[in-house]
Amino acid sequence: MSISISPSSVGLVRPEYISFSEPLVLSSGQSLSEYTLAVETYGTLNEDRSNAVLICHALNASHHVAGINPDDPKDIGWWDNMVGPGKPVDTNKFYVIGINNLGSCFGSTGPASINPQTGKPWGASFPVVTVEDWVNAQARLADYFGIKQFAAVMGGSLGGMQALSWAIQWPERVEHCVVIASTPSLSAQNIAFNEVARRAITSDPEFHNGSFYAYDTVPSAGLSVARMLGHITYLSDDDMSTKFGRERRNKAEDGRYRYGFDVEFEVESYLRYQGEKFSKYFDANTYLLITRALDYFDPARMYGDGDLGQALKHLKSRFLTVSFTTDWRFPPAMMRELVQALLKNQHEVTYAEIDAPHGHDAFLLNDSTYHGVVRGYFAKIAKERAL
Repeated sequence: MSISISPSSVGLVRPEYISFSEPLVLSSGQSLSEYTLAVETYGTLNEDRSNAVLICHALNASHHVAGINPDDPKDIGWWDNMVGPGKPVDTNKFYVIGINNLGSCFGSTGPASINPQTGKPWGASFPVVTVEDWVNAQARLADYFGIKQFAAVMGGSLGGMQALSWAIQWPERVEHCVVIASTPSLSAQNIAFNEVARRAITSDPEFHNGSFYAYDTVPSAGLSVARMLGHITYLSDDDMSTKFGRERRNKAEDGRYRYGFDVEFEVESYLRYQGEKFSKYFDANTYLLITRALDYFDPARMYGDGDLGQALKHLKSRFLTVSFTTDWRFPPAMMRELVQALLKNQHEVTYAEIDAPHGHDAFLLNDSTYHGVVRGYFAKIAKERAL
């Protein structure tokens, strides 16, 4: 099979699976005695290892940040428009690492993996993980590659939380922290959305208290509803109106609309399609773990009695922060809170608030202003580091 590859693509990529045997102590007090991380890399690590960039992923993404899966040419990296030769994060200059978090279902150790002590899938017994746990696991990966300091750690949404946590947990190891469409902590409304999504999964009769692997089934109805709810929060009202409006689908032979509770509106059809597709590839236990990690992230509570400024006091990184005007899931006010706390500590921060109509998903899309900001920032990093 011939696969057409653009000159601006990193090309065909396969993941590497890197195993660690040193126990990882988690925030919960539990530990993983051994684990594996799925990783993809793009570009070339230079001799002094000064050009490495770590990309942290959002809820349903993975290590497959850029390029093409040779086994499925339609499987293109989730941030392929951002990472590659000549793209904003230019792999002609930077060595980019994409990593799949612990607890995920795309190759790293997670609930569907075999628990070495039982010989059976972990299922619901997989330990609860936090953003801080992910960062500590990623730091071991940096050690594996011999990278003492990242030129940048970058992420959008949940990935942005990880980038911020890197700057807090490992201040000497992050030169630039790039936080996009993210927040220093979830609002009560965001936690509520996550709880409704989790409840949809755990209420599905096929969930079996997280042991659905043993029943050879999937709580697909619950996963579908969770994805539908999440997807609504990722799009702006204007974007949904433009895409779908109030268009209806079903007409009888005489041209009249049918009435009932099946799919009537285009937006319903879209949401059901997204939900059903998601339920075919995502793990229900992983969804519970990752949304709970989102809920728990709150560096202000962990450092300095709820004062975000205190939490960010000892940072060494310089920051690029980006928000989008129509993102009501993580609105600009949340990013401004982070920016103000950084400025309070006299940290160097660049803030861009992009006027884009696409809601939270804007961080994944092609917006020339947004990409221009990121391109300019990474060009500055490359110039500073003589890359």
